[in-house]
Amino acid sequence: MATEHDQRDHGFDHTEIEPAWQDEWAEADIFRIPDDAEDPAYVLAMFPYTSGNLHMGHVRVYTITDAFARFERMRGEEVLHPMGWDSFGLPAENAAEERDTNPRDWTLSCIDSMREQLSRMGFGYDWERELATCDPDYYRWNQWLFERFHEEGLVERQGSELNWCPSCETVLADEQVEGEDEVCWRCETPIETREMDQWFLSITDYAEELYESLDDLDGWPSNVREMQRNWIGKQEGASVAFEIPGYGEVDIFTTRLDTIYGATYFSLAPGHPVAQEIADDNDEVAEYVEMAEEADEDDLDVTSGVFTGEYAINPATGEEIPVYVADYVLTDIGTGALYAVPAHDDRDHEFAQAHDIEIQQVVEPTADAEVDPADVDVQEAAYTEDGHLVNSGEFDGLTSAEARDRFVEVFDGEHHTEYNLRDWGISRQRYWGTPIPMVWCDDCGAVPVPEEDLPVELPEFVHTTGNPLDAAEEWKHVECPECGGDAVRETDTMDTFIGSSWYFLRYASPDLEDAPFDSERASDWLPVDQYVGGIEHATMHLIYARFFTKVLDDVDLLDGVREPFENLTNQGMVLGEDGNKMSKSRDNGVSPTRIIEEYGADTARLFIMEAAQPEKEFAWSAEGVRSAHDFLQSLYTLALEYARGDVATGGDTTIAEYVDREIAATAARATTEYEDFRFNHALQAVRELVSLLRRYREVTAVDPATFEDGLLAATKLLAPVAPHVGEEIWDALGGEGLLAEAAWPDSEAPADYALERRLIEDTREDVRDIVETVGIADPETITLALAPAWMHEVADVARDADNVVPAVMQNEDLQQHGEDAADYAKDLAGRGHVEAFLAPERELAALERAAWLIEREFDADVTVLAAEDAPDDLAGKAEPGRPAIDIAE
Repeated sequence: MATEHDQRDHGFDHTEIEPAWQDEWAEADIFRIPDDAEDPAYVLAMFPYTSGNLHMGHVRVYTITDAFARFERMRGEEVLHPMGWDSFGLPAENAAEERDTNPRDWTLSCIDSMREQLSRMGFGYDWERELATCDPDYYRWNQWLFERFHEEGLVERQGSELNWCPSCETVLADEQVEGEDEVCWRCETPIETREMDQWFLSITDYAEELYESLDDLDGWPSNVREMQRNWIGKQEGASVAFEIPGYGEVDIFTTRLDTIYGATYFSLAPGHPVAQEIADDNDEVAEYVEMAEEADEDDLDVTSGVFTGEYAINPATGEEIPVYVADYVLTDIGTGALYAVPAHDDRDHEFAQAHDIEIQQVVEPTADAEVDPADVDVQEAAYTEDGHLVNSGEFDGLTSAEARDRFVEVFDGEHHTEYNLRDWGISRQRYWGTPIPMVWCDDCGAVPVPEEDLPVELPEFVHTTGNPLDAAEEWKHVECPECGGDAVRETDTMDTFIGSSWYFLRYASPDLEDAPFDSERASDWLPVDQYVGGIEHATMHLIYARFFTKVLDDVDLLDGVREPFENLTNQGMVLGEDGNKMSKSRDNGVSPTRIIEEYGADTARLFIMEAAQPEKEFAWSAEGVRSAHDFLQSLYTLALEYARGDVATGGDTTIAEYVDREIAATAARATTEYEDFRFNHALQAVRELVSLLRRYREVTAVDPATFEDGLLAATKLLAPVAPHVGEEIWDALGGEGLLAEAAWPDSEAPADYALERRLIEDTREDVRDIVETVGIADPETITLALAPAWMHEVADVARDADNVVPAVMQNEDLQQHGEDAADYAKDLAGRGHVEAFLAPERELAALERAAWLIEREFDADVTVLAAEDAPDDLAGKAEPGRPAIDIAE
């Protein structure tokens, strides 16, 4: 396809070659995966929100997955690499308001724009599998799955205190409240709390599996797994009851039942039913409860609380302890009640000091603890570690672990597991989302919309405040599906994370009309082999997707698939050249469109992939972009010159042998780095190979087979990252078909290559040191003499011996070398570790192959001599892996 050679005199023109090769790929349909593919390599990036413009973060994440998908395809794998659009959400609604349009038109225009931008980058997607979550054909299945979850008892309607964003005018899930200041994840407005009835998905039913199966996600970053563990918040403990006379028994949950003898007061959350009951008859408590409910959490501290005038009975001591209502006890954590042990809990200690409550130590460090018991003063600070019991009656001396186990039985408790995870509130009071498929009937209550009436499509958009669907009167009023009476549609829409919790399944069969996905195909193609996306989704999208996958397997929509993503990579941020996050406010953003127009997509892709490993952040660099562009142009030029016959051929076969080995080693190294997602290391290997080819050409006439093999290998190894330039070079060199479909280079490194490379690099460094130390300005000759074979034998014996010198001297073949062998054996023994070396004949061959590098660096004649061919005084200075060096001016 490519442009004619005589049009390539001044390098490639990205404005010509990139769209041309994109057309070639499209015509060949190389990125489409057939429905009958068996367990393809599934490579996926988190699909983008439809903002309308790609930023550098998008370019990075999609370059990562495209490079890996192309790599797998060249290795002979069938590859599923789809793209879609996370296209519901409040930003589109806000954008429509600002532009006096509707969210649907705005979103579809954004999709068109972003699809064009992705195509210009040369990303190889199977566009036939494209989906958009705002398409009724897609969100119909959100509704269908909601009803399936409802049938399984995993949907509840309940009232609770919820996070409310006054700016977005909608409820937020806990995961969507960010930072210590508790702000909206979208607009950073401080959130409020409201009591509202909402729809919830019972994700807590899966808390245990979500927590425990994290241990099986070996392909996930450890920090993401730890973030999920902390969010799920599993705690092993016990529940016991404290009696409050007049109010009955109140259950508490504790992880430190060993401290029960030290309980000196009892605390209730302001929202606890007993606190509310006490408030009915106690004005001071009522005032405090009202204040706590209305106040922002930032306005309260751990010492805030009020004595109720009531007392609880400590079941361990039988003593009465005062009951407080305190805002540091949370209604939705544990039971909303706790017994307080100021001596062994920091918050309890601070509260007790503020309210002049007794502090009673019941645990002290054991004898082998790092802390001396005499140094513990619980009046000054809580001792929060385990230890052994004191002041605990007949149980004194028990360890904390023993006491926790015994006390469950002694105090009629129960072993219990608590989780911080709360059910997923999915109701949103906005327009641009999936309508919840329920209707409200005065006689029948909440009734699911019949399956045959799905999807419940959104009505025309109306500019209004509050919940837009509530204002859609004609759409809202319907007949009850059960009794035929008057009913009203549910006017809340679903959290947009519903659509992203299963989209990776829909890619298996995006046009399926009678189910959300083909279960057999999805079960075969899942889990996603490599998933790439931002760390910000660790406790939202990723937990929700795991939850959905487990439920879908349980309801037989999947067959044995419990986890959605086998391997996960969280790409790092692209910073501005000033080292700060790119943003409009900082005016340090870089437009991908401008970079593509000026330098081309391949340059942008190469720079991004060379700059750092995918999970690391890096700063944008104009110099780095130019370097990437220059490298592509230089490789292209070198290949074109060879194709035209402008590179002299013939040459030294010994040098060709060295280059051949470097080509094979580079392919092996780059393959491993691609597999391990260290793209920058793979690309560095390619640069080194191209540099070697250029030096080879400069030193001698090249062996044509070797030089062409090197150019083709470099081109193939570069192709996943710079596919357009790669195709252009492939075409110039006469490659058959498209490079995107070519076979990956053989990736087996030469035998003992690591030993050979170490030998060569150490030898070159030793020559440099001698030249610099002695001050040799113009070396004339450099002679390298190898160690005699008996020294290699000594090293081999020493490597396997516990006592080196006796083992060497007991060897009959080495005894004839007498003190020389003994001295070398003593030297090796003193080193403690004997490295592996090449055999003498292989060491000689390796140095002969590499001699040209030393000749080129020092402009000197280089001679490599076996020990028997070298002067005795020179060979006597050599060791295995360290030839003796003589330099003459």
